[in-house]
Amino acid sequence: MENLHIVFWLLKDIGWCLIWKSLGITMIFPTLIIAIVIAYRTRQFMAELCHNLAILVWITANSYWMVSEFLHFDANIVTGTVTYKHLALIPFVSGVLILAYYYCWYRPRHPDEPETM
Repeated sequence: MENLHIVFWLLKDIGWCLIWKSLGITMIFPTLIIAIVIAYRTRQFMAELCHNLAILVWITANSYWMVSEFLHFDANIVTGTVTYKHLALIPFVSGVLILAYYYCWYRPRHPDEPETM
């Protein structure tokens, strides 16, 4: 499933790069669905779960950014100098916070816990 996930992710980004809107937008759904399934399947291992959740929010941010460019609202102002493209920072930062939680708080308190399946 992880390998198929990469195929969908690459197709999504190829669609973005080549401005093939239908391909890019269509590939959001299988990419996100598989990312959710992978995170769910690895939930018993905190290291895997945190990294897979970070990937999930990364794909979400990346997909939002792509759609904002495709639909030409990326440069519109939200407030001040913040544009709609900048809103992609919310899931990007969420991913960083998930990994910071894992590496700075959880992992030091659970040094003997296995990291992977």
